[in-house]
Amino acid sequence: MSGRLEALIERSARLDLAGIDFGVFAERPLDADTLRCLRYMHDVESHTVCYLRDVLVTRAHADPEVTAFLACWSYEEHWHGEAIARVLAAHGEVAGSTRVAATRRRLPRLDRLRPLVYLAGSAVSRHVVTVHMTWGAINEWTTQAGYGRLAAKAGHPVLSELLRRIMRQEGRHIDFYAGQARRRLASSPAAQRATRIALRRYWRPVGSGLLPAPEVGFLVDHLFGDPDGARVAARLDRQVDRLPGMEGIGLVTRAVQTAAAAG
Repeated sequence: MSGRLEALIERSARLDLAGIDFGVFAERPLDADTLRCLRYMHDVESHTVCYLRDVLVTRAHADPEVTAFLACWSYEEHWHGEAIARVLAAHGEVAGSTRVAATRRRLPRLDRLRPLVYLAGSAVSRHVVTVHMTWGAINEWTTQAGYGRLAAKAGHPVLSELLRRIMRQEGRHIDFYAGQARRRLASSPAAQRATRIALRRYWRPVGSGLLPAPEVGFLVDHLFGDPDGARVAARLDRQVDRLPGMEGIGLVTRAVQTAAAAG
């Protein structure tokens, strides 16, 4: 096991909420748009264990480094969802397990078959783990950037501090996913081709498929639809460009343009 992964595992922990005064939200509540984004983020973070369900039916389960990371990733993401739930609860909203259960009940029946899709993909292509690592890196980059944009737009000191702590843990997730993606892509032109095809055909912003399309469009447009957000989206695309074989794919900017057109 690499030293960086060992350090990540050793540092893996429940999100530190020491000094976060959730009572401040009663005196200085968040605006409606920010709360709408937080509901989205709560639902996505709380769904991580279901994403894990899908990944572990693929060849990923045979790689001990990948599974060690995924165990820590799922644990930390769960507590991100719980922390956001406390912000929502401070505003009198239903959050936590009650909201999570309702969200899962609304999923289409086809969601139960998703592991079979991943299993089939793993049987057909030996590059499925490379695809997942690359996909995970892009999702973590965009998630971290989304938290940063929300903090900047909301301008609420307590929320900003909470999101800063979440972003710090997301940064460690990025290190693993992106490192794995670079190594795996660099070693195989065939993996580059398979990953590029999968991303161009199927990648959508995190939460697509879990949440209604209008919510996905709102979040993307709210966080990345203004000039500052567009610059962040362009920066994210440049990060993706630096992955071997992924130059010019333009996923994030295209997602922003799609959201703006739908709005």
